[in-house]
Parts: sequence; structure tokens; C-alpha cells
Amino acid sequence: MMTERRSGNRLAALDGLRLLAALMVVFYHYVALARPWGRATDTIFPTAHMAAQYGWLGVEVFFLISGYVICMSVWGRTVGEFAVSRLSRLFPAYWAGILLTTVMVKTWPEAASLRSWDTVITNLTMLQGGNNTPDVDPVYWTLFVELKFYLITVVVMLFGVTYRNCLILCGVWTAAAALVPVLKTPLITEFAMPQYAPFFIAGIAFSLMRRHRPNAILWTIVILQVLLAQRYIGDRLAINLGEAAAAALPTWPARFIIVAAFALVGAIALGACDRIRWKWLTTAGALTYPLYLIHMNIGITLIHHYRDRISAPVLVAAVTALMLATAWLIHRLVERPLGRRLRTTLRRGVDDVRRHVTPHRGRAPRTAPHTPTGRDPGVAEDVPGTAEDDRATAHTRTFESV
Repeated sequence: MMTERRSGNRLAALDGLRLLAALMVVFYHYVALARPWGRATDTIFPTAHMAAQYGWLGVEVFFLISGYVICMSVWGRTVGEFAVSRLSRLFPAYWAGILLTTVMVKTWPEAASLRSWDTVITNLTMLQGGNNTPDVDPVYWTLFVELKFYLITVVVMLFGVTYRNCLILCGVWTAAAALVPVLKTPLITEFAMPQYAPFFIAGIAFSLMRRHRPNAILWTIVILQVLLAQRYIGDRLAINLGEAAAAALPTWPARFIIVAAFALVGAIALGACDRIRWKWLTTAGALTYPLYLIHMNIGITLIHHYRDRISAPVLVAAVTALMLATAWLIHRLVERPLGRRLRTTLRRGVDDVRRHVTPHRGRAPRTAPHTPTGRDPGVAEDVPGTAEDDRATAHTRTFESV
């Protein structure tokens, strides 16, 4: 019989890893890209430029963490509860990010531009990735990937969140992602997400290790995902840096970062980081989602505007610090108060729907038996960059979110 593993406090460890992933992405955009500087950055940052070219892998780390924490958080929850937690967590900071980015780009349209107000309005839905509407900020593409993962999660919830069904998901998703190049079916390609599936799937396997215990099946799933993740490294390099630059770059640093990320999440899953309880990491982790949302177009515009007046290293440090401070303000003044109100409103809506649903349709989804230890108190519900305590359930300390 499987025994359920109790969590220590690994919230700080997850926050720390998420913060590191967010800063990797910021480092990549500010130091590796030519766009804010108007020229190649290898002469501006001769050494840092080499490392920064691999910073885009922070997004893959977000997806790995997301698979882990979302799987942990859905046990014992209904679809309605999951939807409320996601919507109330994602949208307040996202709307603030769109507003600030739009104001910046309209005020200083020197490094980025907006085609029309229709683009801004459509972006407010977070569904622009599904109807070919440009993103207000290029980093928003990852949110649509996350939304597709949530939809896959909802399908599993409808069948019941059980150990067996999670393993079936891992197997079916792995097969679909691996066969995409041969099948060439648009719908399967869209939802199998072969470039990112290995990270989500490995995260799910790690969460099962944490919830129950490691075994040969789960380790086989993880190792298979590590190998499959290597398949698209060249493609991701080409997308982020261009084919010529990608061809000239060694791939081993990217492979090392991927393996290291798997090892770190595995260490968290197996309890090696349970003793990390630094409170400042929890605060820092709360900034990752708003930081991710606002850092690119706003930060690049600031760098572009002041690049001839301030030395490059100082400018990058100053803009990064400003983005962190702005992210903290968004977290305190927008995420927390608006998130609470939105959560309360949505819960009332869900309760109203339940009251009006006929009894035979009102049955709760089949889930694993709920126990007092059924939800891991240190688990984070993750998207690229979010970190916050979900106070929806008093006895649960989840934080929801690349």
C-alpha cells in the first residue's frame, strides 16, 4: 500500500527556484538581445553575453515547476474550485501588466509598438494566442501554453484525480508529443505541445513521487522526459537567437541547465530542500509573476531610452531593480486585494451554479479520497512567475501560478 508523504516546508525552495528562473529570463532579454541596445551585445557584455544567451531556459524551468505544483494542488478539488483559484490568481497582475505596458509603449514607442486598441482589448482575455492576435508583450505567449495545460488538467479532473489517472496522462501525453512530427495533425500538435510537454510531464511525475513515493515507473517517466526534452533544444535556440547564432552556439550549456532543473525539482520532491525556510524567499517568490509580466517591453524601452546616458551594466542593474520594485507594488496593491475580491465573486458564482444544477448533474467529480494530509502545505500552483499564498482554504498553504 502506498503511503502518503508529508511535506516539510518546501515553499521557500520552490520560490527560490522560480525567482532564479524569472531572473534568467530577465537576464536574457536585457543582456542577450540586440533590440534594446540597437546592436549586438557581444561587445557590450563580452562575458555576460555568453551566459545570457541561454537565459530563455527559465521558461522551461517554469513549465517543469508548473507540472509539479498544479498536479499536487488539484487533489481533493473540484473543477470549479480549480477554475476560481486560477482565474483569481492570474488575471489581476496580468491586467495590471497590460495597462502599464500599454502606457509605456504608447508614451515611448521607440523599442516596441502596439498595432491597435483591438489588440489590447483582446489581450485582456488572455486568449489572444488562440486567435492570432499579437501579444501586448511577447512574453505572454507562455500564458497560453499554461492555459492549455490547465485544460488538460481539467480533463483529468473530470475523470478523477487518482494515481492511476495521472500515470495514464503521463503515458498518453508522452506518446502524443513524441508522435507529433509523424502525425502532423494540427489539433494534436496544439495540445500535445511537444517542445514543452516533457517539462510538464516530468513535473507531474515528481509530484507523484512527493505525494506517494519514488518507484521505477515514475523514474522511468522522468528519465524519458529528460531525453525527450533534448530533441527541441536546437529549435528553441533558433527561435530565440536566430538560426545563424544558434548554429554557432554549443548546445551543452542548455542541456546542462535542463538536467540541473530536473535535478533541483527532483530534490524538492524527495524532501532534500524541506529545511529551507527563509522567509525572504517567499516574499521574493511573490514577485516572480508580476516581474515576468512587466519586465520585457517596459524594461527594454527604458534601456533603449537611456542607453546613451548610463553605462550598460549600471543601466541593466537599475532597470532590473525598478522592475522588481514595480512587481512588489503590483503584488501588494493589485494582486492581493483584487485577487481576494475576484475569488470571492467567482466563488459566489460557482455556488449559484451548483444550486441550480439538477441533482444528477450536480455530483462532484470523482477524486482520490480526501484526507487531512491530502493537500501538500508547501505546494505552489505555478505559472511563469507567480507566487502567493492561496488563502481560499484556511488549513492549506498553497501558492498559485510561466
